Amino acid sequence: MAPDRTRGAGRVAIVGGGLAGCLLAVLLGRRGIEVTVYERRPDPRVAGAERGRSINLAISARGLAALEQVGLRDRSLKQALPMHGRMVHPRGGEPNFQPYSADGERHINSIGRAELNRSLLDTAESTPGVRLVFSQRVTGVDTKAGALLLEDAGGRPLTEPADVILAGDGAYSAVRGSLRPDGDTDVLEHGYKELTVPPKDGEFALDPDALHIWPRGTSMMIALPNLDRSFTCTLFWKKSDFTALGTPGAVTAYFAEHYPDVAGLMPGLAEDYARNPVGSLVTVRCWPWVRYGDGAIVALLGDAAHAIVPFFGQGANCAFEDCIEIDRCLTEADGHWPRALSLYQERRKANTDAIAEMALDNFVEMRDRVSSPVYRAKQAAVHALERRLAGRYVSRYELVSFSTMPYAEIPSRIRRQNRMLAAAVLGAGAAVGLGAGVLIPRRGRRGGR
Repeated sequence: MAPDRTRGAGRVAIVGGGLAGCLLAVLLGRRGIEVTVYERRPDPRVAGAERGRSINLAISARGLAALEQVGLRDRSLKQALPMHGRMVHPRGGEPNFQPYSADGERHINSIGRAELNRSLLDTAESTPGVRLVFSQRVTGVDTKAGALLLEDAGGRPLTEPADVILAGDGAYSAVRGSLRPDGDTDVLEHGYKELTVPPKDGEFALDPDALHIWPRGTSMMIALPNLDRSFTCTLFWKKSDFTALGTPGAVTAYFAEHYPDVAGLMPGLAEDYARNPVGSLVTVRCWPWVRYGDGAIVALLGDAAHAIVPFFGQGANCAFEDCIEIDRCLTEADGHWPRALSLYQERRKANTDAIAEMALDNFVEMRDRVSSPVYRAKQAAVHALERRLAGRYVSRYELVSFSTMPYAEIPSRIRRQNRMLAAAVLGAGAAVGLGAGVLIPRRGRRGGR
């Protein structure tokens, strides 16, 4: 039997002061709920961001809708740069621009994770009832006693009471580890490493209106623009390939051969390559996300519940949707936490499973398909259909990035569109055949007459 916790009846703790944790803290604080946010790192507004771990964010419609809820949409867009499409740099060919939308007007937004996190931390800190605690690492939960288990900066164990624990502590969540839900963590054989293209003569060295991709079959590099006119580049290689380049000379020679149009724009290439770590790319699938104990109710959100690979640019957007759903469910459940969190996990699970699969598929598309002339022709045809059948035919990319349609509904929407299109093509073919005097045999009639 789940404990009966209602609005204002207990101590609410959020684990993780990242993007989702801060957004959720603001939403709860505005409800009049007192909440404490525990973050393992020092305050990044003072200590600075972790080097080489950002993977610039591509904030799109879902993330902007969530930021609108806490008054941060316009502020965030001022920290962002629009990207209207992909600039594909094929091996041995000229770069080509591929717009994201049929009208060429819609765009996703490149924003540094650190900048957005600072904005959310500032907003959380200024929200009445929200308390931020840094340099305290949560190591687990005791649902029976209703407590968080922590370590301070010196490694000393601490215990903090909590009745509701909302865990947004990332793909390697300590809270999820202590709950041990069913599921698995899939780690790609690929990892990632960040590099930098600095400004050239004070200006962008590459076109800032695009997400740049260097597809290389089984691997790729991408680059997103920053406000300081630099680009954050991210290599997505098999982990074994990172260790194969053991000297600065080997690094520069490899890039000169495989990324010749950008290698000369990276004066700090060898240093960045040696200094920045290799990160892992994981997909987390687990269930349930909510655990009811005698002393505390615990819920997972964001990457702690459903980490996805970054190849559709939806990780932060998806986590923000979790926060909005929790807030919505609290309204529907009249502040009754067990009921609200039960609704939350039931509604979000299918959506997060769907975007996880689409993100994995988009990795193959970005590293392999986008440089193909056949792919480009297909995309041109899709955009032509979108223009001709406005509102009735919409690409998967537009539904994911430029709408808030639930992720789980997108695959079936695409199948319905394709069936409609196939029926229209068959109907047009039959009409052409009849108009040309071609007899279409009728079944059951002898001689085909």
